[in-house]
Amino acid sequence: MSNALPQTNTMLFLFQDNRIHTSKYNILTFLPINLFEQFQRVANAYFLCLLILQLIPEISSLTWFTTIVPLVLVITMTAVKDATDDFFRHKSDNQVNNRQSEVLIDSKLQNEKWMNVKVGDIIKLENNQFVAADLLLLSSSEPHGLCYVETAELDGETNLKVRQALSVTSELGADISRLARFDGIVVCEAPNNKLDKFMGILSWKDSKHPLNNEKIILRGCILRNTSWCFGMVIFAGPDTKLMQNSGKTKFKRTSIDRLMNTLVLWIFGFLICLGIILAIGNSIWESQIGDQFRTFLFWNEGEKSSVFSGFLTFWSYIIILNTVVPISLYVSVEVIRLGHSYFINWDRKMYYSRKATPAEARTTTLNEELGQIEYIFSDKTGTLTQNIMTFKRCSINGKIYGEVHDDLGQKMEVTQEKEPVNFSVKSQVGREFQFFDHSLLESIELGDPKVHEFLRLLTLCHTVMSEENSAGELIYQVQSPDEGALVTAARNFGFIFKSRTPETITIEELGTPVTYQLLAILDFNNTRKRMSVIVRNPEGQIKLYSKGADTILFEKLHPSNEDLLSLTSDHLSEFAGEGLRTLAIAYRDLDDKYFKEWHKMLEDANVATEERDERIAGLYEEIERDLMLLGATAVEDKLQEGVIETVTSLSLANIKIWVLTGDKQETAINIGYACNMLTDDMNDVFVIAGNTAIEVREELRKAKENLFGQNSNFSNGHVVGEKKQQLELDSVVEETVTGDYALIINGHSLTVYDQWFITLFNIVYTSLPVLAMGIFDQDVSDQNSMDCPQLYRPGQLNLLFNKRRFFICVLHGIYTSFVLFFIPYGAFYNVAGEDGQHISDYQSFAVTMATSLVIVVSVQIALDTSYWTFINHVFIWGSIAIYFSILFAMHSNGIFGIFPNQFPFVGNARHSLTQKCIWLVILLTTVASVMPVVAFRFLKVDLYPTLSDQIRQWQKAQKKAKPLRSRRTRTRRSSSRRSGYAFAHQEGYGELITSGKNMRAKIPPPTSELEKTHYNSTSWIENLCKKTTDTVSSISQDKTVKL
Repeated sequence: MSNALPQTNTMLFLFQDNRIHTSKYNILTFLPINLFEQFQRVANAYFLCLLILQLIPEISSLTWFTTIVPLVLVITMTAVKDATDDFFRHKSDNQVNNRQSEVLIDSKLQNEKWMNVKVGDIIKLENNQFVAADLLLLSSSEPHGLCYVETAELDGETNLKVRQALSVTSELGADISRLARFDGIVVCEAPNNKLDKFMGILSWKDSKHPLNNEKIILRGCILRNTSWCFGMVIFAGPDTKLMQNSGKTKFKRTSIDRLMNTLVLWIFGFLICLGIILAIGNSIWESQIGDQFRTFLFWNEGEKSSVFSGFLTFWSYIIILNTVVPISLYVSVEVIRLGHSYFINWDRKMYYSRKATPAEARTTTLNEELGQIEYIFSDKTGTLTQNIMTFKRCSINGKIYGEVHDDLGQKMEVTQEKEPVNFSVKSQVGREFQFFDHSLLESIELGDPKVHEFLRLLTLCHTVMSEENSAGELIYQVQSPDEGALVTAARNFGFIFKSRTPETITIEELGTPVTYQLLAILDFNNTRKRMSVIVRNPEGQIKLYSKGADTILFEKLHPSNEDLLSLTSDHLSEFAGEGLRTLAIAYRDLDDKYFKEWHKMLEDANVATEERDERIAGLYEEIERDLMLLGATAVEDKLQEGVIETVTSLSLANIKIWVLTGDKQETAINIGYACNMLTDDMNDVFVIAGNTAIEVREELRKAKENLFGQNSNFSNGHVVGEKKQQLELDSVVEETVTGDYALIINGHSLTVYDQWFITLFNIVYTSLPVLAMGIFDQDVSDQNSMDCPQLYRPGQLNLLFNKRRFFICVLHGIYTSFVLFFIPYGAFYNVAGEDGQHISDYQSFAVTMATSLVIVVSVQIALDTSYWTFINHVFIWGSIAIYFSILFAMHSNGIFGIFPNQFPFVGNARHSLTQKCIWLVILLTTVASVMPVVAFRFLKVDLYPTLSDQIRQWQKAQKKAKPLRSRRTRTRRSSSRRSGYAFAHQEGYGELITSGKNMRAKIPPPTSELEKTHYNSTSWIENLCKKTTDTVSSISQDKTVKL
């Protein structure tokens, strides 16, 4: 049994089961919670109130179905989308909850689902398995209860971490009977989200044992390089530290949602003001003129008050003008988001073939935010880099190895055709290791003592653990990928690290086994930035081998190294110029007497109770001096595929990139240069080293002042033009607003429309063209979007949908409203039809206006469409056809026979639309509505074209002529030296190795080798920048765009 109690120990803690829930709803809560969320939108709440008002006969001027139909449609479609999103969350939860684990039940190991695991259960984990819950490590297959875990799911780090069981529990081993009888009680802290801390006490066998984070394996970790381990569940499900850090799923709104809510509030305020003005006018009219008509209208006594009449009129106008609030805008945006999310999922260019992984839009709520990003915060490990190191260059005794030269001695680039060094004749070589300079192998064969000593240092100075699998292959367990790359490189050149004990290191030097006595390991930490080992060779000589950051190690060199130091520094600068991570290599011969005295002081410092760490650090400093320089190494940190291209495109799109890393400053700078986030064109790079928010803020202020003092126009290292281009691209939301306001500004004459037309206009007659445009339209092609990242800027600056655009749409709608009303009004005034009868009746006028409106809106959408598809044609022209079909149906004899009260105007549509003068009025109205817009856009594109306009013109020209491709030769980037000492952030394995706790007596089962992935560094950034400039400059001879 296991009990986990709060620190107060005042009450038993209520244990959670291991089931996780990341979904927002279930069957019972979906309807109330979703409706509550939807009615937080101003428009939805407004239409609900409007529906209630329409049920009051005294003020209702429109029937209730004109409101409830669009409201129900909006609520239903949004609910379906939200339910779909949550369904996939449930599906993901079920996949996790139904994973299998081996649980000790009734003295037997049985497969059990994760969701059925409980606190106190003992679980068996095997190599490469995910951890089901937060466990107290009891025992493992490794010596002294050690195990290795990968915590990438928790902190993004792929470096292995060591966990060790208590000695009293590690004795349990894999004995099922003893594990089943385990009855320890754990008293620990309450569940929290601190990943690096744990406090608790295990009470067992009348003894209490303190517990810390090193004894706990957290949910989300993966067991690595360990055959098996047993652990007892401490926290399960929501109580695990992983879930404590995840937080609850929140209802998120985009900037467009927030802006639309603001605009709707403005519209609602305008509607209230308009209703008040009209109500006041009604009261005045009733008090001065209306009394003369009351005798004939037989009004009730209570309705004779002009003030009360104005009050009722206010609510009537609120109902009449209800379509001024664009509820259809919300449903249009939701459907477009859903369509775009499917496009993201189906995008073949975002499909990762190596792992058969497509892109996945986990939510449809935030799609448009992808076009408005200004800052990207990225993790380094596993995001920008693969955390895979490859040995590329080295400098030994003043000579560079790893470069390739032609027959004339000129340095040349390494290509696929170049033949690498053949290591197949050697045993225990890395299959994927490639090195193209044969001179290093020749120096080894000639017996160059400096080269041998260099490789010997790489083989001895590390904390790597070695094992052999069942096939006899040598497997390295590494804490840092840097160490793995260096030890693997030495192995391929004939210096093979074979095994170690707490007192010895056995290596193979060019086929000869040699055992060195391990005297001390001076471990790495972030302050020292170096590590050293002290060994005694078979001849009895004591040597100190050290490797570390050149900025640190060069200060420890003997003065006689001055000439070699200068030459090696130049080599390091050259390596750094290629974006490689560097390490300096040095050694020292130690006197036997001096070492014994030093070692005695080290033993005393290790058992000191005060200032222990300071005393040890001082002793390390004392012995790591007067070193003799051997050379330097250069390792390539493998970047993820496409990182350089991606970062360059993001930078050109004015997106600021922040990389979050726990690495040292040198490592962070290296990664910055390797990714082209930092370039040599950046003359001013500021280091912010404040330890408090106030200090950081002050340093940022000073840096900003310096930058603005030198150049007021800067962005992410790229100087931009002195004037910001006014980029105005067609957008989905803008056209949705335009379509709606073409109707809603007609509020002054809205009563002329048939009530069914009001109901169907937004949801049937004009919805599909807007959706087709929003989902399928492209202002420019995808390739040109990549070639011109500046096209991203309008989204960042909110140029496509903002308050200014909104008021332009309002003005456009007001103009269209006047045209739609006054042209038919003037044309019908005292005019007879072809049959000699008047055509200025109410229904003929309404049919003419409605037909003109549908055609105007459809033509407007057609003019705004840049990319035509079959669906666009069907939706735009099909909507017009649907309108006429419904119009003739509603004015037919058949529908009148079924619903005589709802459709009384039999034959009106047929009678009106068979007269030529009606069609002439419709044509005139359409032309008068559309032509000003066409003329304005023509002049704007011709006189003040945006970048999007220019690229569209260029695309049309490209269809007629094959585009020219330009090539640029690769240029070498020179740079100042940057140290790349990038061991893991935590303390090294030195103390663990010398204690012997990680040494095993028997050969373990096979484990996986280090992964290596080939990466070719190219001059893509230069090509992209030139391609971008050439593309933009070739659009127009007299228009230029500055990058």
